[in-house]
Amino acid sequence: MASEPRVGERAPSSAPPGRGAGCAHAAAALKGISKGEAGGPRAPLWLRARLQALLFALGCRIQRHCGKVLLAGLLLFGALALGLRAAAIETDLEQLWVEAGSRVSQELRYTKEKLGEESVYTSQMLIQTPKREGENVLTQEALELHLEAALAASKVQVSLYGKSWDLNKICYKSGVPIIENGMIERMIEKLFPCVILTPLDCFWDGAKLQGGSAYLPGRPDIQWTNLDPVQLLEELGQFTSLDGFRELLDKAQVGQAYVERPCLNPREPACPTSAPNRLSQQDPDIPSELTGGCHGFSRKFMHWQEELILGGTTKDPQGRLLSAEALQTMFLLMSPRQLYEHFKDDYEIQEIGWSEEKAAAILEAWQREFVELAQESLPHNSSQGVHAFSTTTLSDIMKSFSDVSAIRVAGGYLLMLAYACVTMLRWDCSKSQGAVGLAGVLLVALSVASGLGLCSLLGISFNAATTQVLPFLALGIGVDDMFLLAHAFTETSQHVPFKERTGECLRRTGTSVALTSISNMIAFFMAALVPIPALRAFSLQAAVVVVFNFAMVLLIFPAILSLDLHRRQDQRLDVLCCFYSPCSSRVIQIQPQEFADANENHASHPSPYGHPAVATRTQITTTVQAFTCCDPSGRHIVTILPPTAQVCTAPAVPLSPADPLGSQLFAPASSTRDLLDGAKGGRECGPLPLCRWNLADFAREKYAPLLLQTRPRASWCCCSWRCWGSPCTAPRWCTTGCT
Repeated sequence: MASEPRVGERAPSSAPPGRGAGCAHAAAALKGISKGEAGGPRAPLWLRARLQALLFALGCRIQRHCGKVLLAGLLLFGALALGLRAAAIETDLEQLWVEAGSRVSQELRYTKEKLGEESVYTSQMLIQTPKREGENVLTQEALELHLEAALAASKVQVSLYGKSWDLNKICYKSGVPIIENGMIERMIEKLFPCVILTPLDCFWDGAKLQGGSAYLPGRPDIQWTNLDPVQLLEELGQFTSLDGFRELLDKAQVGQAYVERPCLNPREPACPTSAPNRLSQQDPDIPSELTGGCHGFSRKFMHWQEELILGGTTKDPQGRLLSAEALQTMFLLMSPRQLYEHFKDDYEIQEIGWSEEKAAAILEAWQREFVELAQESLPHNSSQGVHAFSTTTLSDIMKSFSDVSAIRVAGGYLLMLAYACVTMLRWDCSKSQGAVGLAGVLLVALSVASGLGLCSLLGISFNAATTQVLPFLALGIGVDDMFLLAHAFTETSQHVPFKERTGECLRRTGTSVALTSISNMIAFFMAALVPIPALRAFSLQAAVVVVFNFAMVLLIFPAILSLDLHRRQDQRLDVLCCFYSPCSSRVIQIQPQEFADANENHASHPSPYGHPAVATRTQITTTVQAFTCCDPSGRHIVTILPPTAQVCTAPAVPLSPADPLGSQLFAPASSTRDLLDGAKGGRECGPLPLCRWNLADFAREKYAPLLLQTRPRASWCCCSWRCWGSPCTAPRWCTTGCT
């Protein structure tokens, strides 16, 4: 027959109910299996017992040196968080989503190797659409508006590094021919046109987008709007031999270039006399001119298909254009490498320390200015809308999504701070953990920053997933373990020695925290095997952050709990820990005094064991413990002594075996706790009348009973199904009619 525990002794199992209550006795279960008193696998229990022993020793050591552990942890984590200054955000789509060594990367590398660096260029698009859906843009008015927007975009200039950069300097050119005559070569280099894919090339007005010009004595400035290559070669042929250059122009089918094409507005004074509709003054047939696409200055090598310059086209059965819903002009710019190579030997550029990075900065600045001016080129009351897009626009969009939103992140963490403080705050200062909740959330934020700082130092680039998702994901994972540990700490039995409280908390809960953290860590490291660079970087960063959260929960946060334990022991206020609680209880030792045994009838009771009861009158000397607390008004401190009925004689001879310890003996080992409990049962220092509600009381007294009421809930559902015409599976539940 199992014996009852003696008064003052600890019960066989004083573990509080909760997540770690069952795991506290892994060592005892293992010992039972060894003795043959129980069955089960030994390895898991042995591993769990060893882990619990290590966690217990770790917790005790952290509690003993809590200040040193907290300071060292904050310094280490703070130093690693400074690594965020070296963070690099990757916005290149090829670097983010193209797998290294994949077929796509091989094809890109093959293209660059076979076609050379000259095949790489950047595209700037100008798209015009009608504001009324379905309206035709193949009209003279729409094309003139498109010309106005394209002209505004082609005149863009930016000033960087003390130089002015326009389209003619940075545009992509198909290749300038080499001429032995230096003067002719320089003139051709200035006149050589940019590659611009536009529907305006079907007309003379397309020459207005070319900004090159040259000067010859006795002639006005030579531009593509007035340049007739055939006539120019005849004039220059009188001074030098240009047979090779003339043959080159014939092979490219340059002819008279733009001056032989119709004008959009034949009444314009600048329209050349060689234009087909100059003399007739007739407006061109725009759908007919655009059918089949347009040509650049070379009819053989520069053919712009309809799909490149028009959108939403409709045609007749013969394939002739009838209408279109969009016009598109595309400006091609050199790549940063091409621009650097083009000007690296220019003596005017060498003085600015010319480099490929500066070339890239010039191109980006020009593209941003291009987008801004193109969108503002048309009036607001125009019937057409213009949309500009450049490669820099895509990079800017990626950067905007990749940038960390300080307001969003700060707002999320502030909400978590408020939630942690409210849910862990109690009106009883000995149980309140509001400051612990605040410190825990701040520690999670520090662990996330330090983990990402280490990733930056390791060279792992950031992306949109890292900056937009990972801070909140890591917050949820870290705060979950923090709440679990804090709750387990409050559930720790008061019978556990003071210096072992933190160790006992880690022993009971640390195993669960370790298993969940290790599982998350392994999952993220396994996800890093994904070959996509963006996902691999995100998984590695998430795994590192989980490691730092785990270290924070097991090392630094227990130091916070240990400090809070001293605060609770001293009955100080939560959050405002510098102040004592006005209702704190203090134990007072009263000088020994003699008490007479007033209960003489106690010795006259017969012994159930047959032993004779000895009636004696003795005197004992005992130490009485009292405590002080505030009165109901909270303005005075009163001292409460134990009732005299609780203090009786300790007989000199053995008492009855039925009561060997004396049921009314006031034991100093437990009198203080009993006294406090008894006094609290009479009058507690309660909270303010308007502050009695908390989340725990609501869950326990309101929400849980509501969930347990299964029959009314089923009755309501059953009645609802009946009202909707469906058969009722349990009609006996319905006690009222449907409304």
